[in-house]
Amino acid sequence: MSLKETIENEYKKSLKSKDKIKISTYRLILSSIKDLDILNRSGPNKKETNDEDIKKLFKKMMKQRAESIEIYKKNNRSDLLEVEQNEYDILSSFLPKQLNEQDTKKICEEIISKLGANSVKDMGKVMGEIKKQHADEIDFSKAGALIKQLLNKQS
Repeated sequence: MSLKETIENEYKKSLKSKDKIKISTYRLILSSIKDLDILNRSGPNKKETNDEDIKKLFKKMMKQRAESIEIYKKNNRSDLLEVEQNEYDILSSFLPKQLNEQDTKKICEEIISKLGANSVKDMGKVMGEIKKQHADEIDFSKAGALIKQLLNKQS
């Protein structure tokens, strides 16, 4: 079953259980997927929307939610914070589990030593290799900061 079908099934379950939070979040997700479908059908590179496209969309949506969560925490807006957190949790449930900071650091160190990277100039090579091997399991904003830190220690 595709990711889109899974989401549609979850949406139907939430309708039956009358869970307002999930209903609104799944509507938001399905609407975003529909926009992505339209975008993919128009333009020069016509193609069907696949699970990878949807995962990229989810990562983008999660990043937006994470930024909003930080802002709401700073401004003590617990009402809005709760809504964003619920959306974030639902989105993350459809993506592979992200590695924690220790595991991410270990992978970064291994790839830096494997590639022989020794300065910040090599950061692009290291990031490229990490994306090839661990695309779904690493938060690249965190990995980028870790790699920069590790490469600065070496030089």
